[in-house]
Amino acid sequence: MPSARHLAVSVLREWSNGKAYATELIDQAARQADLAPRDTALLQTLVYAVLRNLSLLDHWCGHLSGGRDLDPASRMLLRLGLAQLLILDMPEHAVVNETVNLATRARGFINANLRSAIRSRDELKAQIETLEPAVRWSHPKGMVERLIKFLPNDKLEAFLNWNQQPAPVYVRINRLHPDAEATLKSLPGIKPHGEDFFLCEQTPREALADGKCYAQDPSTLLAPALLNPQAGEAVLDACAAPGGKTAFMAQLMGNAGTITATDSSPARLKRLASNLARLKITNVNASLCDWTEGGLAGNPKFDAILLDVPCSNTGVMRRRIDVRWRLKDQDYKTLPASQLAITKAVLKALKPGGRLVYSTCSVLPEENEGVIQNLIRAHPDVRLVEERRNVPPNNDMDGAYAALLTRG
Repeated sequence: MPSARHLAVSVLREWSNGKAYATELIDQAARQADLAPRDTALLQTLVYAVLRNLSLLDHWCGHLSGGRDLDPASRMLLRLGLAQLLILDMPEHAVVNETVNLATRARGFINANLRSAIRSRDELKAQIETLEPAVRWSHPKGMVERLIKFLPNDKLEAFLNWNQQPAPVYVRINRLHPDAEATLKSLPGIKPHGEDFFLCEQTPREALADGKCYAQDPSTLLAPALLNPQAGEAVLDACAAPGGKTAFMAQLMGNAGTITATDSSPARLKRLASNLARLKITNVNASLCDWTEGGLAGNPKFDAILLDVPCSNTGVMRRRIDVRWRLKDQDYKTLPASQLAITKAVLKALKPGGRLVYSTCSVLPEENEGVIQNLIRAHPDVRLVEERRNVPPNNDMDGAYAALLTRG
């Protein structure tokens, strides 16, 4: 059976091809190797440590190798070894031996550089404080330049550092389940977090499977709480999968009224239906719909609409580890244009006097305030009532934006 370190190299090499996300590759590798939970956790720790610190690790690679142009395989192995030695502080002997053994060539080079890193550990760690933010916190330089336009230096550093921290596990109480709160309170390693959440030392898998809770960050309630759907209303959740916000709205409505939940992906819609059934949601109708290609059959109108548009995910980079490396410069232009187009299309389904909440998990103004301003310019009958935003580490939760709009 391959070791977690061996699988980590395979995952990182495949990830570098840009065709799959790290989480998917880790799950796939763990299943195929039939890893024990402890080894799966180690695999995830190793891969995430490299991806969270990619620029910093490359800086150290360059420093140790004297700026040598490394082949991809050697660079990935050196990154993995340095992450274990200098980020995770793992036992030196095991790290060096196992990393060198994973090399098919350049073993002497890998061995020499890792042993040099051990000797100069203090010097290498001291370098961190002197590096520019993009390298120190391993974010693409273009992204940092964009962030610094609206974040003062201290808040920028706090935000970048936030993205480097492992994300805690939060679960929302499903109050449609009669004994959900009592069950969660009785579990070890779990404690209340605000009104609707518990913070968990480990994932409460049985409670999740029973529909007593749903795993989501507190920031995800910003938008549905602002919409505040009422029992008896006709509500649309226009980009609904995987269903966490839909389920919370059903809870707010007491399972009364109707929620039409749409998504453009059949697979995601199937996942939504499974989640809602487990959570005992009975007032939701799920429909396949791509709003950029037309609305729902019959063009129904709604009292309230939640529109959580696809976005850059820049507010949730501590959870979606490889997002920062997937975003391209052109995405910062194409995403706002797509978001505006979707919003204009969904707006047609809103009743006169109805409410629409536009939301993202982005911290970038061009995806948030910028889209709303452009929408209002195009539709003078639309009025902005309220905006809510969170930029980490504010409120100890992920980044989110929500704007409540009404249409005359």
